[in-house]
Amino acid sequence: MEIDLTLNDDDVTFEAARSDTLLDVLRDNGYAGAKRGCDTGNCGFCTVIVDGEPVKSCIRPASQLEGADVETIESLGTQDDLGPVQSAFVDNAALQCGFCIPGMIMRSKVLLEETPNPDEAEIRDALSENLCRCTGYEKIIDAVQDASTRMSGEADVAADGGYPDGDDAGCGCGYPDGGCGK
Repeated sequence: MEIDLTLNDDDVTFEAARSDTLLDVLRDNGYAGAKRGCDTGNCGFCTVIVDGEPVKSCIRPASQLEGADVETIESLGTQDDLGPVQSAFVDNAALQCGFCIPGMIMRSKVLLEETPNPDEAEIRDALSENLCRCTGYEKIIDAVQDASTRMSGEADVAADGGYPDGDDAGCGCGYPDGGCGK
């Protein structure tokens, strides 16, 4: 069957079997950002955004996507030009093996669009459906808080995704006046 949808702002048509999931279709067509973890919807590694909502693509039947608007991590930035959530994850060392990170970033993006300045409890709740076996979550929470600041325009971000010069607090974070909270 053919499925017409909008993927990362491009109108596309994919060929899919009735048994294919969104994750199958994405990966079969070169969109490898969403990771295959559990295939049961428990880990969240495969999270993408469908019609503005975070969705576990390993359990979403491709047949339900006709006309949908799908966004994957590939739409957020490139290696040379990271988006604010991506650069915050890098700058806060919120990744180790990196397997869960695309799903975490996509779910974080939705959270920050809905709640521009979330507190720690809101971040933990929003990310509760995504597992990370490496980081212990603290650096991920720091990254989401940092991304919130970057997206609100309160912090400058260097063109390479790092912080600009001006670390007035001497803590090494790169934020003027120690704005990192450390």
